Amino acid sequence: MEFFRIKRTIPFMRYALVFNIISLVTFLLAVFFLATKGLHLSIEFLGGTVMEVKYIQTADPARIRASLDKIGLTDVTVANFGTSRDVLVRLPLKLASGDQNQNEAMQKQSVTVMAALCADEATLRALPVETVCPAKAEDKKNALLSLVRTEFVGGQVGKELANDGLLALLFVCIFIMAYLAMRFEWRFAVATIIANLHDVVIILGFFAFFQWEFSLPVLAAVLAILGYSVNESVVVFDRARECFRKMRKATTSEIFDAAITGTISRTMITHGLTETMVIAMLIFGGPSLFYFALALTIGILFGIYSSVLVACPLAKYLGASREDFVKPEKKQEYLKAETP
Repeated sequence: MEFFRIKRTIPFMRYALVFNIISLVTFLLAVFFLATKGLHLSIEFLGGTVMEVKYIQTADPARIRASLDKIGLTDVTVANFGTSRDVLVRLPLKLASGDQNQNEAMQKQSVTVMAALCADEATLRALPVETVCPAKAEDKKNALLSLVRTEFVGGQVGKELANDGLLALLFVCIFIMAYLAMRFEWRFAVATIIANLHDVVIILGFFAFFQWEFSLPVLAAVLAILGYSVNESVVVFDRARECFRKMRKATTSEIFDAAITGTISRTMITHGLTETMVIAMLIFGGPSLFYFALALTIGILFGIYSSVLVACPLAKYLGASREDFVKPEKKQEYLKAETP
């Protein structure tokens, strides 16, 4: 399926050096920000408190964040959970000077949060705090605000999650290289994985520079982009393999130009529809999906760029040629029978 077809081949490889310089500069900047600023890890990695709070009426996450900001809890994630009356509050762990251990600190933190939320709801409704959050068990069924559950995530668990995430990224890269090496040739596998890691590092660089929260959903988005970019590279390289067989007199640069030009319409359809869905999540998904959708948006945009304008020049620099796809025909020699 194509919306349009470009009849004249666009000479992408003519500007390959310019594109590679841009990629190298962007990559080095991302590495610099990762080394100097680091990632702003969420409580899944650092440890903290997760609280599910139920309101009797529709809850306002923005007002809840404002009430927690008044007591000094600024780095808090508040989002609706399931319904508009259920709220999930995630707080990073902050040890006070008198705390003996992490569990004690997290328990104090949850009590402080509930006290602040009850006071804010009581002020909003002009009711006593005891009415909003009754202390007696028999009166809690009529509470306007109640704590459904509290979970504590320790730092050791967060460290294990970080290690598991890195292992997942490593295994994804290994299996992608093995797949591409079997389907195409090792030069294409190396070029593709370098281009895809370029996307991953740039996504992480954005999160380090702006200090956006890096959570498990963001890690899932990074792994998704790694596979998503591979798909585009496979399409381009598959078309290049066809062009190597059809365009017998063309150079390697001309082959890649023809392959990229021939897949532009498909690229616009696929990535355009995907980006439309991701932008919808970014705008309407709320705080819980915002950074997940943001990572996907950055990854899709740079994935298109790297799969076309980074992977192909790298494959060319590594020595990809017609002989990798088109095996030379063996000429059969026929022996003439000697006449008696």
